[in-house]
Amino acid sequence: MLYLHSLKESAEVFKALSTPMRLRIMELIYEQEMSMNDLAEALGLTNSAISLHVGKLESAGLVTIRTSSGKRGIMKIVQPVYSRMMVDMAPQIKPRHCYQDDIPIGCYTACDIHPTCGLSTTTNIIGELDVPRVFSYPERFRAGILWFGYGSVTYNLPNRLSAGQTLQELQISFEISSECPEINEDYPSDIYFEINGIPLGKWISPGDFGSRKGILSPYWWPELLNQYGLLKTLIVNSEGTFIDGTHRISRTTIQDLHLDYNSSIDLTFSVPRDTANCGGLTLFGGDFGDYKQDIRVKAYYDNPKVGNM
Repeated sequence: MLYLHSLKESAEVFKALSTPMRLRIMELIYEQEMSMNDLAEALGLTNSAISLHVGKLESAGLVTIRTSSGKRGIMKIVQPVYSRMMVDMAPQIKPRHCYQDDIPIGCYTACDIHPTCGLSTTTNIIGELDVPRVFSYPERFRAGILWFGYGSVTYNLPNRLSAGQTLQELQISFEISSECPEINEDYPSDIYFEINGIPLGKWISPGDFGSRKGILSPYWWPELLNQYGLLKTLIVNSEGTFIDGTHRISRTTIQDLHLDYNSSIDLTFSVPRDTANCGGLTLFGGDFGDYKQDIRVKAYYDNPKVGNM
């Protein structure tokens, strides 16, 4: 989900979507995978005109372009980045202070792993596939992807609050999918989230995606392993816990977590063995899948000292 916090922040996106032709391009690429040549042909435009339109969408962060081999040589495939967009149109009465951190996929602090499972860096698979003990290997800190059939993995999130500051909202985004022994687009999995042992709810991943290679995945990455996921944002605020800002998964609020500047913040992803859809979990880092990011944490907080100056 693309979350824009003000009309000013949204200006470039609105400008990119301000013409019917670019709106039609977005509609087409959501329907099916299309190259620049496909779009030009479908819309009756020259290659230079389609390049101009797609360039505006890319600059606004709405599409990505990947190269692929085709019958006529190298093709440029245009793909959408987000499936939803949310804009805060009303101005914030008080300034929202924020800090952000990116947590590498391999920097978990605890795990309970059961096959099928594995870890990989951009250059090699770590240890052997389907052997849980490799999750303790020191090479795991360089991992860009991990997956397991059921179990859990926990990350300690940085707490940069100072005394007197109050946490208002956590936004945690990540690329995620199910984990099938091979590839299965229709393979639902119940993925649960909790912070410091407090349940936040669950999200059902629709499948283990492998109809194409991930945009960022290394060239050598095997076709039968996890290729890409969906970019999801877990939001905890005073109204509850949400996925992508619109789908509430529980009534657990940021106040229920009782976090202050001394608190440890442990985020756990889990797939219980006895859940209805035990379809595993895959987490993608910045060098795998479709999105150039690891687990991204944004923490919004009140800062009374600044407000009173």
